[in-house]
Amino acid sequence: MRSTTFAAMKTKTLKKNKVNVVTLGCSKNIFDSEVLMGQLKANKFEVEHESTESDAGIVIINTCGFIDNAKQESIDTILQFVDAKEQGLVEKVMVTGCLSERYKDELQLEIPEVDAWFGTRDLPRLLKTLKADYKHELVGERILTTPHHYAYLKISEGCDRPCSFCAIPLMRGKHISTPIEDLVTQARNLAKAGTRELMIIAQDSTYYGLDLYGKRNLGELLQRLSDVDGIDWIRLHYAFPSGFPMDVLKVMRENPKVCNYLDMPLQHITDNMLKSMKRGTTKQKTIDLVNSIRDEVPGITLRTTLIAGYPGETEQDHEEMLEWIENTRFDRLGIFTYSHEENTGAYKLQDDVPAEDKQRRASAVMELQQGISFDINQTKVGQEFKVLFDRKEGDYFIGRTEGDSPEVDNEVLVSAKSDYVRIGDFAQVKIDKAEEFDLYGTVVK
Repeated sequence: MRSTTFAAMKTKTLKKNKVNVVTLGCSKNIFDSEVLMGQLKANKFEVEHESTESDAGIVIINTCGFIDNAKQESIDTILQFVDAKEQGLVEKVMVTGCLSERYKDELQLEIPEVDAWFGTRDLPRLLKTLKADYKHELVGERILTTPHHYAYLKISEGCDRPCSFCAIPLMRGKHISTPIEDLVTQARNLAKAGTRELMIIAQDSTYYGLDLYGKRNLGELLQRLSDVDGIDWIRLHYAFPSGFPMDVLKVMRENPKVCNYLDMPLQHITDNMLKSMKRGTTKQKTIDLVNSIRDEVPGITLRTTLIAGYPGETEQDHEEMLEWIENTRFDRLGIFTYSHEENTGAYKLQDDVPAEDKQRRASAVMELQQGISFDINQTKVGQEFKVLFDRKEGDYFIGRTEGDSPEVDNEVLVSAKSDYVRIGDFAQVKIDKAEEFDLYGTVVK
């Protein structure tokens, strides 16, 4: 929707009770938009996600405020719809989400054409503004924006971690876990609608339960979710390394529904960077944790995310990170360049790594990871994997193994000319060829 022009809208009659929800940012925002859409539908609104029909009278933009690029995309999207409003192509523009939570006062002054601004926990107020009721009986019922066979399941909101670079606590508030019973109900509802894979998400998934149960309770949650009929895969995202609940690994190893997959953003490896970032760990503890995870769950797929160019990062820090990546050989790895965010702990530090050095270091990391990924993928040629198929593009059915999450990880391509699979179904696939981030295979009959 964000690239859509509004020329075609002039001939259409706007539907006052139709809402177009536009989502920017991460999977947590996708989840929030889905819940918002579910509430609107229950209030008899016609609702679409990033509609191409261009006849909605109301547009609600769910913004991201995580780093500079994301903030700019959110602002550009708001301005695009404000321009459409001024042309009479939209009646109301409302903004919610992280950017709105963090910068509402400034944005109201800069973009007065927006009809209303809401924060990340303002859903009841947003609905009231639309003369709709917040329906408490809708326990997790929502309109999926993903293919029906997989869905994000947000198990908590907010974060209590003190990481110096991160503005998420400013936008999302303190950690609040969702009770296990509510999450199981959500999972059952999703399974009834055809969902087969749950992606567990949170700002910090491994903190789950401390506020409700007085202990980290992620292991029990995973076990309870796996009891839901119809759910085949449960995938864990956004684990935090400090205080990692090791009982989760036993569940992962012994429960066939819990994917042998862990997304654990580590951010850096040198002791001085980890200390300045307030990560609550050290280089050696991080190495020991990764080794323990691999010992406990043989063959586990590990994904991590790193930061390049944090204040004070030297070339020596960068080289040490490259050496660690080479030695650790993560299955999946992504990297951000550092963004200097107001009111974070690191904001008082000098943003002293030039932009070109940040980008050069990030590129060096990804070039190294590309080679590692290629080598790992070559070992899969000739092997068979259980694959969940997400979509068809051109001449290929495209799916994922247990080691791959949607959007961010590798994909498996099967020729539609020689094989047929149903979208949303599993199939055994033998890998015939491997590239850096893609596997090619044939369905085993």
